[in-house]
Amino acid sequence: MSGAALLGGLLAGSLSIGLSLVAVRLPRPGRSDLIARVEPYLDRVPSDAHRRAVGSGSGDLTETVQRGMRRAGQLVDRLLGGSESVAARLQRAGLPPDVEGFRIQQVLWGAAAVVVTVLLGSLAVWTRGVGLPALAIVALSAALGGMLLRDQLLSRAASQRERRIMAEFPALAELLALSVTAGEGTTQALDRVARLSHGELAGELELCLAQARTGATMAEALGNMGTRTGLSPIVRFVDGLVVAIERGTPLGEVLRAQAQDAREAARQELIEEGGRREILMMIPVVFLVLPVTVLFAVFPGASLLRLTV
Repeated sequence: MSGAALLGGLLAGSLSIGLSLVAVRLPRPGRSDLIARVEPYLDRVPSDAHRRAVGSGSGDLTETVQRGMRRAGQLVDRLLGGSESVAARLQRAGLPPDVEGFRIQQVLWGAAAVVVTVLLGSLAVWTRGVGLPALAIVALSAALGGMLLRDQLLSRAASQRERRIMAEFPALAELLALSVTAGEGTTQALDRVARLSHGELAGELELCLAQARTGATMAEALGNMGTRTGLSPIVRFVDGLVVAIERGTPLGEVLRAQAQDAREAARQELIEEGGRREILMMIPVVFLVLPVTVLFAVFPGASLLRLTV
């Protein structure tokens, strides 16, 4: 009986404690309104006074750095110019035409070149006594070199992507010709070829179809593709597709002829590249192998003449 009384007392004490806690947490009438009850659960933007109080926060520092990088990029754009050329090369390289972002990249490359030059130059100043004006001139030259190097890498990336597109073009044109000859429409054939192919040109076709699905006409999407690539065979290919879509003209033979022309152009370019490589191969022959051969031929006779004299 005493055990049951003890258990009842514990349960009654637990109930009283729980009820007291609930009573303490309940809002008292007249002490709080709806705004006071809802406000703790809302995300509040810090006021300007709080931002100024936190002045050294990471957000303000990030915004300051971004603002400085934008200004530096604008300064580089004014000094170097050629924004239209940069935008065109970015598109040819398959990158977004963000000229401001590319200028910021050039600034970062120049800053990295300056840091490396200053680190190496400081060693030269301490060990060899190099003057600070000379180090400053070299650092400025390194900054300019870093920015120009980023520009050259962009041109190289655009050229390499163009070569990949031209290497893929004949096969894709023939696949499209087969699809059209089999009875599919031009849009359906483009969709099939884009799904079954991989590469740069297949990606351009997928982007073209995506633009057509989002509201642009197929002719406009194909025209944008020709503008992005900037290659005359692709532009002729796009013009043939646009004419076929708008007028319903047969397209199979035209695509096969374009593929054959692209292969002939690639073969001609390969022959020209072989000719240029042949000239480059003459440089070590003329300046390295031939002097050594002449030396081996002339040296024994010269040594005998010296002995005779």
